Amino acid sequence: MFTGTALFDVLLPGDSRSLKAKRAYVRPIVAALRRFEISVAEVGALELHGRAEIAVAVVAAEAGHVGEVLDNCERLVAGRPEIELLSVRRRLHGEDD
Repeated sequence: MFTGTALFDVLLPGDSRSLKAKRAYVRPIVAALRRFEISVAEVGALELHGRAEIAVAVVAAEAGHVGEVLDNCERLVAGRPEIELLSVRRRLHGEDD
């Protein structure tokens, strides 16, 4: 069994000056990521209006499948034209960890 996590640090557009406006950008991203059948949540920068940290987690029998799913998630987030992906931190945990 392998688990993988990714943390996406994203910069939101300048018009996200309220938490309501921020949610309008973050919710569709979270919903789109859920179609990969993973766990996903906004986990950081909760009180910052122009930034968001979105984390995903996946569990699979093979490390290659975990990497593939995380690659797909990263492509989805990076491909969103309304945001800028600042950084991605990924971790893979195996049975020996």
